[in-house]
Amino acid sequence: MKNGRGRVTLPSQRDFLEETKELMERWGADAIRDSDGTKLDDDIKQLDAKIYTTYFVARGHNEFAEKYMEECQQLYLMSQFNMAHNQQLKIEFMRGYFEEQLKPDYVHDPKVYWEVIDRTTGKVVDIDDWVVNKEDNIVTITNAIPWHEYTVSFLVYAIWDPTQMYNHITNDWGDTPHDVPFDVRQPHSNKYMKEYLKQWLEENPDTDVVRFTTFFYHFTLVFNNLGKEKFVDWFGYGASVSVAALDAFEKEKGYRLRPEDIVDQGYYNTSFRIPTKAFLDYMDFVQRFVAEEAGKLVDIVHENGKEAMMFLGDNWIGTEPYGEYFKNIGLDAVVGSVGGGATLRMIADIPHVHYTEGRFLPYFFPDTFYEGNNPVIEANENWLTARRAILRNPVDRIGYGGYLSLAYKFPDFVSYIETVTDEFREIYDTIHGIEPYSGLRVAILNSWGKLRTWQTHMVAHALWYKQIYSYLGILESLSGADVDVVFISFDDVINNGVPEGIDVIINAGDAGTAFSGGHYWANEKLVSTIRSWIYNGGGFIGVGEPTAYQHEGHYFQLATALGVDKELGFSLSTDKYFVTPVKEHFITSDSQSYDFGEGMKNIYALSEETEIIEYSDGEVHLASHSFGQGRTVYIAGLPYSEENTRLLMRSLYYAAHKEEEFLRWHSSNIYCEVHAYPAIGKVAIVNNSMEEQTTVIFNGQGHGKEVKLAPSEIRWEVFSDEG
Repeated sequence: MKNGRGRVTLPSQRDFLEETKELMERWGADAIRDSDGTKLDDDIKQLDAKIYTTYFVARGHNEFAEKYMEECQQLYLMSQFNMAHNQQLKIEFMRGYFEEQLKPDYVHDPKVYWEVIDRTTGKVVDIDDWVVNKEDNIVTITNAIPWHEYTVSFLVYAIWDPTQMYNHITNDWGDTPHDVPFDVRQPHSNKYMKEYLKQWLEENPDTDVVRFTTFFYHFTLVFNNLGKEKFVDWFGYGASVSVAALDAFEKEKGYRLRPEDIVDQGYYNTSFRIPTKAFLDYMDFVQRFVAEEAGKLVDIVHENGKEAMMFLGDNWIGTEPYGEYFKNIGLDAVVGSVGGGATLRMIADIPHVHYTEGRFLPYFFPDTFYEGNNPVIEANENWLTARRAILRNPVDRIGYGGYLSLAYKFPDFVSYIETVTDEFREIYDTIHGIEPYSGLRVAILNSWGKLRTWQTHMVAHALWYKQIYSYLGILESLSGADVDVVFISFDDVINNGVPEGIDVIINAGDAGTAFSGGHYWANEKLVSTIRSWIYNGGGFIGVGEPTAYQHEGHYFQLATALGVDKELGFSLSTDKYFVTPVKEHFITSDSQSYDFGEGMKNIYALSEETEIIEYSDGEVHLASHSFGQGRTVYIAGLPYSEENTRLLMRSLYYAAHKEEEFLRWHSSNIYCEVHAYPAIGKVAIVNNSMEEQTTVIFNGQGHGKEVKLAPSEIRWEVFSDEG
């Protein structure tokens, strides 16, 4: 059944008018967009739809960029580790990098802006003890210490935009010119970006929405000598570095950055690293600059009567939608790619814009749309995981990207998306602006706080990694759960205490990462504040290596509260008698089996007061513990699944001492969920699986009734709290 038209953006391309009109009708699209590598015909632009046009601020202007190659964007990179066998060491610092993307910066003096480091001692090598061979890209160190390792931190020009490079290679664009990115911090580039935008707006009168992709600086994406990704960090600030930026930073902040502040021993300050003061200062510096300059472009767009939309990807660094300066840009909208529930919420929860839009998967690219493959499978999985989050806070629009001609060849896919767009409009029209029922308020505690709202444990946006899926599952589960979620930092707690109204704090991550906390847990104020908060009735859940930092006889600094610690080999001489699991527990009442993902080794109970819930292979994987009036739960890992979502929800309610409220707006079947909207007296009962399900649904008073749901069904019912 059709649910009208609107809130859907359709990608299109040249010579595809009739098919575009057909899919506009079937999917109810009210906006049409181009994509990287496609253009829209004038006839398509005259259709009854808003026209989104992709706009690249700092790439795709080679005629200008090639005139001012000294204003090309830059990066600090680090060479491979090189071991000295005698007092002279030659380092081919570009070894392993892709020379079609990167070119060493010899315009600026390497002796001023580069750094050679003895990685065995950590000392900087005196500039008189090394020289650069610019012809062969070799640094030669004299007076090296044999058997020490050395690296070179060096500046390069980025002569090929990495997103265009990826698309170029993926879609086999042949001899299409390489986009050269330029740095708008530079004088000619800064002037050009404004003048060209004004000219472009005059030349594109049919454009309604300027879709900035994005603004100035790409997330860190560096390719190796084989043209494959070498280093990718969706949050990385590497491509915002330049000599101009370094000089401006020193003038503004009063001290000069070292190359090491950026290359960070080769870790490049990923979001897993606990940020240093220098790097936080640099992020702040870039964010303020980007917000100010992007705001000028948005003003130009508005002066021409058009909307300004930002793509949360590609060149988004510095725009930080949950940062302090984002509101100053003045954007109308943000659009981003939806990998699942967590990324949907990352987009939907963004403040200071008029609307948000999710770009759903799969992209209409040949790596998915090829003969013999069924793209409906990926689309269905993507929709079901995102739908949970939409039912908590919907984006205002959905859409797709890529080559529409590819998708059109798959009629089953076209039909499936027709049902998705109808269902989205039904959800949005029902709950937009309506606050859903929440049983708890949960805080995620890490080094980043609200700046990384719905962004923890990500590497390359929404991609699976062995080391993170056991933690990402927490966010994915929470994204569609009936709890309010906030993100707080260790500094927030140190400076202001635990915020009012929090029921449960979650600290999750591997030891030493920004997400677990590392050296923060040696701060007595942080530890004392949270201990006191738990003891006086708060709930705390630790996952993986929470509060981990070896200090004064504990590895988990909240070990006494958690009732567990991790054996590092230091206390093997101390017997550990507490190994007997409880026969049953509220947390695992719905559990038939356990999946702790990569899990955690050598966790043990501290005393008989620890409630061991799951014990195997000689170690604890799930436990709870009372601490004063509060409760804690330890979980070894939590990949996303329906089973683990239920386990987490039960853990939250147990830690909060609210077990009696667990059956409010609840489904007995883990594959089904209930979303209640008291303000409108409606409830959504959803089947999150691709199979038929039967479940008992409990209302706001905990009274149950049995319902049967078709595969992937969402059912709306009217309710009253009394019955």
